[in-house]
Amino acid sequence: MTIRVARPQDAADVVALRTLVFPYLLRGVASTRQMIAEPAPGEEWTAFVAEVDGAVVGWVSAYRDGQTSEAGSGEVSLLHVHPGHRGRGLGGGLLAAALGHLTPLGVRRVRGRARPEGLPFARRHGFSVGREMRYAALELSSVPPPPATPPHLRLRRLSELDPYQVYLANRAAAGDEPGDVPRDALSYESFRYEVWDNLGLDREASTAVEADGAVIAFSLVKRDGDRMWSDYTATVPQHRGRGLARLAKTTALHRAAASGVRVAYTSNDAANAPMLAINAGLGYRPVASHWSCLRELP
Repeated sequence: MTIRVARPQDAADVVALRTLVFPYLLRGVASTRQMIAEPAPGEEWTAFVAEVDGAVVGWVSAYRDGQTSEAGSGEVSLLHVHPGHRGRGLGGGLLAAALGHLTPLGVRRVRGRARPEGLPFARRHGFSVGREMRYAALELSSVPPPPATPPHLRLRRLSELDPYQVYLANRAAAGDEPGDVPRDALSYESFRYEVWDNLGLDREASTAVEADGAVIAFSLVKRDGDRMWSDYTATVPQHRGRGLARLAKTTALHRAAASGVRVAYTSNDAANAPMLAINAGLGYRPVASHWSCLRELP
C-alpha cells in the first residue's frame, strides 16, 4: 500500500474510482487531469492517491480556502476508498496526508464532507457534524417543457456571451448562498479557473437570461459524455421571485438532452428551499446526502 501525490496521468483511474463510489458526482477525465496539472492559483491545492499493487484505490484533495473571510480555513475534499480496500487504514492515511499538507499553510479549521456511513470515521478523527448537502438525479427524458420567456428578456447560450457578463451575475447571486463559512465575492480570476475555463463546461447547453444586456439569471452545465452536472443555477437578488432560475435551468436541461445527455445530477444545501423546490418541480429524485464535517487543528 502506498499513499503519494496525485499525478495528471492518474486522471482516468481517479474518475473510474469516483464513479464507482459516488456515481452521482461528475467530473470527466480531461477536467480531472486539468485540475491535477494546473491547480487553482492561491489555494495551495494538492491531491493524494492510495495505491495497492499499482492500482489507484483511494483519493483525497486538500487546499487552503481562499474564498472566505474566515482566516485559517481549509478543505479536505472527497476522501474516498474503493469498497474492496476499506478497513486497512487507507482512509486514515489519506486524511493524515491531507492534514499534513494543510497544517504548514496556517490552516486551523478544516472542513470536509461525509455520507452518513462515513460519519463514524469523521467523528473518530475529531470532526464535528454540520450541514446537510442533498444530491439528486433527473432522467432528461422526463423534463417538463420550459416556461414561457417573459417579454423583454432573452435566453442566451453561454457561448454567445462575454465571460465577464456571467461573472458579474455569478458574484451577485452567490452572496447569500447557504454554507458553513462566510463567502467572499468570487474573484474574476477564480471564476475563469473554476467555471469558464473548466474543460467540462458545456457552453452550448449552459443558459443565461439576459435583460438590457445584463445577465440576470443562469444555469451552468458541466458534462461528461451522456451525463451532466448542474453546476450552479441562480438569479441575481433584485430579479428573484419571477421564475427565472427555473426558466434558465429547464432550458439548459432541454439543450443538454438535445445534444445527447441522458441524466443530470445536482446538489443543494438542505436550507436552500427555493432551489430544492425548483428541482422537485422538475422531477429530480434524491440519491444521496453528504454532511459537512468540521475540525479545529492545534
